[in-house]
Amino acid sequence: MAESMKGLKRTHRCAELGTGNIGEHVTVMGWVQKQRNKGGIIFVDLRDRSGILQIIFEEGDCGSEYFAKAMKLRSEFVIAVEGRVEARSGAVNENLATGAIEVRAESLRVLSESETPPFPIEENSKTKEELRLKYRFLDLRRPDIQKNLMVRSRVATLTRAFLAEEGFLEIETPTLIKSTPEGARDYLVPSRVHPGSFYALPQSPQLFKQLLMCSGYDRYFQLARCYRDEDLRADRQPEFTQIDMELSFVDVDDVLDVNERLLKKLFKEICGYDLQLPIQRMTWKEAMERFGSDKPDLRFGMELHDVSDTVRNTEFAVFKGALENGGSVRGINAEGQAHMPRKKIDALVEFAKGYGAKGLAYLAVQEDGSYKSSFAKFMTEDELKALVEAMDGKPGDLLLFAADKNKVVFDVLGALRLELARQLDLLKKDDFRFLWVTEFPLLEYSEEENRFVAMHHPFTMPMEEDLDLIDTDPGAVRAKAYDIVLNGTEMGGGSVRIHQSDIQEKMFEVLGFTKERAQEQFGFLLEAFKYGVPPHAGLAYGLDRMVMLMVGADSIRDVIAFPKVKDASCLMTEAPSPVDEKQLKELGIEICPEENSQD
Repeated sequence: MAESMKGLKRTHRCAELGTGNIGEHVTVMGWVQKQRNKGGIIFVDLRDRSGILQIIFEEGDCGSEYFAKAMKLRSEFVIAVEGRVEARSGAVNENLATGAIEVRAESLRVLSESETPPFPIEENSKTKEELRLKYRFLDLRRPDIQKNLMVRSRVATLTRAFLAEEGFLEIETPTLIKSTPEGARDYLVPSRVHPGSFYALPQSPQLFKQLLMCSGYDRYFQLARCYRDEDLRADRQPEFTQIDMELSFVDVDDVLDVNERLLKKLFKEICGYDLQLPIQRMTWKEAMERFGSDKPDLRFGMELHDVSDTVRNTEFAVFKGALENGGSVRGINAEGQAHMPRKKIDALVEFAKGYGAKGLAYLAVQEDGSYKSSFAKFMTEDELKALVEAMDGKPGDLLLFAADKNKVVFDVLGALRLELARQLDLLKKDDFRFLWVTEFPLLEYSEEENRFVAMHHPFTMPMEEDLDLIDTDPGAVRAKAYDIVLNGTEMGGGSVRIHQSDIQEKMFEVLGFTKERAQEQFGFLLEAFKYGVPPHAGLAYGLDRMVMLMVGADSIRDVIAFPKVKDASCLMTEAPSPVDEKQLKELGIEICPEENSQD
């Protein structure tokens, strides 16, 4: 039966004790990790969020009543122990922070009993994620998950302190806002007071932080909860946290400078990593051409080579057709991989098809200088030699080529170089390679909507030197936008905002907004812009992604206390779920059953 605290007070967490505490009388509390009965002695590993501590029960020290209780202890019982800290009687456990000591128990209280857990509470659990997330309250007891959440808390604390020192004010913005359907889908919240009307949950605090700049707050930040109704991946969730900021009277360099110093502090304090400043910068165009990605992983080479000119006169139909259709032929050199079995190469071809490729051409340069290739018979010896030279190929190398429209070629080779790096074990989690990607395109053409859409959002400032192109060649206009990339993951991004009304009007025009629609969706912001708006810029990090990279987790679910799964549901609480009919009536909502589709 569970006992009460009865005036007991914990003196230390388990791993707060060390050799300096030997001889002290202490009270510790936590969960039983395991109990081992060795006849006259019972060993208990006691666990709390700080770590594990060994407790020893001997009948001569604690008496028969407490010894009998200790015999009945099982995993996950919650107990309180009074006792004396001693040097460990057996061998020192080098794997434990408390491995040189133990507590000799004098009393024991069982504060709560436990049923047998559905899986062991242990680090690096092999239990299926679905089961762990169903019992997330137990999964959260695992030491590795607890360490991750402690790191997350520390990152938040350090960020707040740093930004406060830099003159930022922490201001909360609303989470029930007006829906502005640009970008990802909004989560909608029906209003009971205004029947038929809806709030949206914010995808970011974008408009409010710009209004705060209009209101003279100069430097704002917030650890903001954001929501996006989009397809999930390992590094996405329907609800997530941003480290969000906005600054007045600044340009690109000012935003990058304060954020580089923030990153330097965080990675030094959390990871012991000394980030060298300034962080490397690369334009979007260079990133795409060298790495096939706007978030390149710089931990390894295998850069793209444009061999379009080299193969322009070849008779190989795949290369020829791509070039005639305005595309390109590019390749990557998997150095030393000419020996790769055909079965593995075929698997890479299938992998490439998943990214839009019709196929993948390959050429293996054998150690004797001869070629093994899927297309050698369509090219002369001189053409093959020129192609190998253009790829910096040497005996032992495997050259892989994609030929198609540029977007497909970049998507395919960008993904392929990462897949090869994974297979060749080139991705070291503690090798932090930061990069600013700058000068993104302002607009991208949507085939689906048959119009240009904003790559970032409608308030992003074009580069001044490209303003003349906005009417004649909108796709060529570069934005004053920037992303911070770490090890191939976009950790955050932002832009300088438009603060001149004539440029904002032109931007809306290019995006196909009528004046009425712009007023309907963003009228409150446009109204504010009539009353003196300072030049301003901002940036937001995905806090979850940042912590995931810091701790080397494979998924942001490992750094969020109560995450959702891929269909945006919570396995533990079973949200989302139907609601009471009375609630729906109050909101004026009727659920229509799905009609069966007819063939």
